[in-house]
Amino acid sequence: MNKFILFIITFLFSNSVFSQTEWKIDTKHSSINFSVSHLVVSETEGRFKNFDGKIISTKESFEDAEIEFTIDVNSIHTDNIDRDNHLKNDDFFAAEKFPQMKFKSSSFKKISGNKYKLIGNMTIRDVTKKVELDVTYGGTKTIAAWNMTKAGFKISGVLNRFDFGLKFDKTLETGELIVGKDVEISCKIELDKVETKKENKK
Repeated sequence: MNKFILFIITFLFSNSVFSQTEWKIDTKHSSINFSVSHLVVSETEGRFKNFDGKIISTKESFEDAEIEFTIDVNSIHTDNIDRDNHLKNDDFFAAEKFPQMKFKSSSFKKISGNKYKLIGNMTIRDVTKKVELDVTYGGTKTIAAWNMTKAGFKISGVLNRFDFGLKFDKTLETGELIVGKDVEISCKIELDKVETKKENKK
């Protein structure tokens, strides 16, 4: 009995050890896309070709995972070089001065089934704001023949570009914006499991 009590005391008042799994984005099988209304009646689409990120999780369900990613603004691609250059200037991203967009999660919670809510701080230009994104978890798969474990997610949301200083606001004769204020985000993310390690936690 005394040994049992001693064990409990030791467990409570010493560092406990837990497993921590790191995942990296497989950029060859992932994409970060966006679309925005143009001239009110249609949409223009684009993507960022260069990005990176990681997830640290302690649960198989990924709940409460820590998520970070960065995007190279200069890798923006809309299939039109003149438009890409315009998006890089001060009307939009000011890419020379602010070459990266960054995201750091504050919460990742399961809503129901494979649906999650991702909340965190998004930094575009010199503005950081809290954003909420919808996530669909595609599952995890271990491929023994390739000695790898994969996980997949779809992420979507809407950002108001004016909130982040993307200030281009020219209008049509009717007063409507040539380029809409709301930008739809659509990401397809495939992760590679990097390692499982032991961490000390107070």
